[in-house]
Amino acid sequence: MSTLGPTLTTERLILRPHAPEDFDDFATLLADPTAMAFIGGAMSRALAWRHFTQNIGQWVAAGYGFFLVYEREGGKLIGRVGTHMPVGWPGTEVGWALHGHAQGKGYATEAAAAAMDHAVDTLGWSEVIHCIDAQNEPSMSVARRLGSRVLREAMLPDPVNHSCVVWGQSADEWRARRKG
Repeated sequence: MSTLGPTLTTERLILRPHAPEDFDDFATLLADPTAMAFIGGAMSRALAWRHFTQNIGQWVAAGYGFFLVYEREGGKLIGRVGTHMPVGWPGTEVGWALHGHAQGKGYATEAAAAAMDHAVDTLGWSEVIHCIDAQNEPSMSVARRLGSRVLREAMLPDPVNHSCVVWGQSADEWRARRKG
C-alpha cells in the first residue's frame, strides 16, 4: 500500500496514490484505447512504466498527484483521477481517465468530486480546471456535472503539445456547490 499521500473514499470508490503492486493494473489501464482515447492513445507497457513512475515522482516532489481509483466492492481498478499541475500546465487541474467498462456509471464524477474536495480543502487550490479535448463529449459531461464551465482554450506543453478546452471553477464556487 502506498504512503505517498492520502487515501480518499466515496460511497463506491477508493482513491489512493500508486504503489508498486499496482503497476500491472495501471499498465492495463493505459493500454485501454477507450480510457486513453483523448489523452495520447493506448500506451505500451514500457511507456506505462514511465507514466507510473512519473506519477509517483509527482507525489514525492509536489505533494499531490493522480490517485488510482478502485471499486470498494470487489477492489477492481477502474481508472485514475487526481490533482495535476506539471510545469507549464495551464492551471491546477483535476483530471480523470477511466477504463471503458467503468464509463457511464457516474464513477468519474464521484471520484473527481472527491479529488476536487482534496484540491480545495487540503491543497488550498483557489481554482480547479479540467483540460479536455474539444471532441471529448463524455469528459465535458463530467465537467458539467461537477459544475465547471468553459474558461478558455490552451495549448498543453511538451511533450503533449496539444490544444484543449479549459473547463473549471473557483474554489469558492466549488465549496458553494458542495454545500448545496
